[in-house]
Amino acid sequence: MTAERSAVWTMLAWSLLEAVPVVLSGQLMASALDQGFLVGDAGTGLAHLGAYGAALVFGAFGTRQVMTPLASVVESVRDRLVRLVVSAELRRAVLSDAEADTGAVARTTRQTETVRQMTAGLLMTARTVVFSVAAVVIGLLTLVPQVALVTVVALALSGALLVHLSRRLRRRYATSLAAEEHLSKEAGEVLRGLRDVYACGAAATADRQVGQGIDTQAAASMAVARLAAGRLGVIVVGARLPLVATLLMAPWLVRSGAATPGEILGAATYLITGLEPALRSVVQTVANVGLQLDVLLLRLADRVTVRSGPKGGSVRAAGTDLELEEVTFGYGTHSEPVIEKLSLRIEEGEHLAVVGPSGAGKSTLAGLLAGLDPPDAGEVRIGDRPVEELDRAWLRRMVALVPQESYVFTGTVRENLAYLHSGPGPADGELASVISLFGLDELVARCGGTDAVIERPDALSQGERQLLVLARVYLSTAQVVILDEATCHLDPVAEARAEQAFIARPGTLVVIAHRISSVLRAPRVLVVESGTVADGNHQTLLEWSPLYADLVGHGS
Repeated sequence: MTAERSAVWTMLAWSLLEAVPVVLSGQLMASALDQGFLVGDAGTGLAHLGAYGAALVFGAFGTRQVMTPLASVVESVRDRLVRLVVSAELRRAVLSDAEADTGAVARTTRQTETVRQMTAGLLMTARTVVFSVAAVVIGLLTLVPQVALVTVVALALSGALLVHLSRRLRRRYATSLAAEEHLSKEAGEVLRGLRDVYACGAAATADRQVGQGIDTQAAASMAVARLAAGRLGVIVVGARLPLVATLLMAPWLVRSGAATPGEILGAATYLITGLEPALRSVVQTVANVGLQLDVLLLRLADRVTVRSGPKGGSVRAAGTDLELEEVTFGYGTHSEPVIEKLSLRIEEGEHLAVVGPSGAGKSTLAGLLAGLDPPDAGEVRIGDRPVEELDRAWLRRMVALVPQESYVFTGTVRENLAYLHSGPGPADGELASVISLFGLDELVARCGGTDAVIERPDALSQGERQLLVLARVYLSTAQVVILDEATCHLDPVAEARAEQAFIARPGTLVVIAHRISSVLRAPRVLVVESGTVADGNHQTLLEWSPLYADLVGHGS
């Protein structure tokens, strides 16, 4: 702190030297005209102008010397902010027992760097403005007090206008920054889950979500730009009005002996070369950068304030019971509901098979149970907590939806299998056991072992890719696994082996059945038809559900 205070005082001292040309500008111009050129003494006039040139050199030297203490102050601010931001994100991850939000760290670190740049520009300009305006007012008071009075009144009016505009701009800029952060978050989530987006055929949905964020952020930025243009009035009121008043008052001031022609020129010099550039800096740098800096610091303050208690959207459920209560869902405002007023409860650890004709809503039901699709009406709960209240990272770790499309990426066999595993990855023994469990020994050997790279995932058969994805989910932390026809490319023997592995695995299993054999392995069956369901076991559904009896008949 002592070093920082010393740097501030050093910066102010050099700023005084930097203001010397402004203080002397009007006086030297007045004397050059009155004592030199107007009385025919060109030498004296040129000497005074030469003195003004020398003052500019001293001022430039002061500006150069300011840079070193300024850099010390700014870098100190930047270092403290970076430590606060990163430490807060790490504390937040520890308190929530989750991975640190690297997107938030990158975003806030970028904002911290912006704060550093803005602080440097703001300090550099603000001290120049303060010393320049003070120098102009002092110079005018010693030269033409009447003009000084007009200038002070004009500065007060322009200051009031600036405050009014800045308050409105602050609100609009905060909205713009929030829109930018929301867009960054949306885009980051889509990019992080790009593999799953394409695997689930959700590219259009992702495009729509990111596109809406872009439109919102663009509209907020345009609103800021439109209002910012109105701050040119600050320059007109603060600098141009005193100049016009000086020119209008000049004949009267000269006739009355209140001022000489040289002093009128000196006053105009103060206003044109001293005051107007200072006000332009206020509008273009101090007000603009200061406003953004204020909003950014508030956003960073919110990031570094770690709250220990969970809040809406960040809680975790006590269990993994799945429940739909009077749920209605349709694809589009004017489309017919795919599911209508459906109530369903799946207890933790239960094994449920879902069967029904194509287009009946089985995959829609899977998306609702996984918390991927929000219902149009009703409520989806996991562990007796509404899905929208749950921490999204926790939800994705606890619930795994496996679609028909199996995504295998370029990387080693181990990396593909351990993609959803928590911690450093499965041990070699666990990995080998799961490979044998899903009948992947031949495939892994053909690839060259678990550390061999799958260069061309598309060279694998669809069944092989499905087995790799199923083994990946088996190794994950998911307590609820939803297989949405995820074994459709497997032969009956491989399908039975995979399903038996998940049946023996702790947790809840929901199977959107591809074959009737999958239904017969489940103690509870859900028959879906046009958004309605029949719920029971194999025997009761044979008696009560003609559709189920027909499906079993065709499948036998």
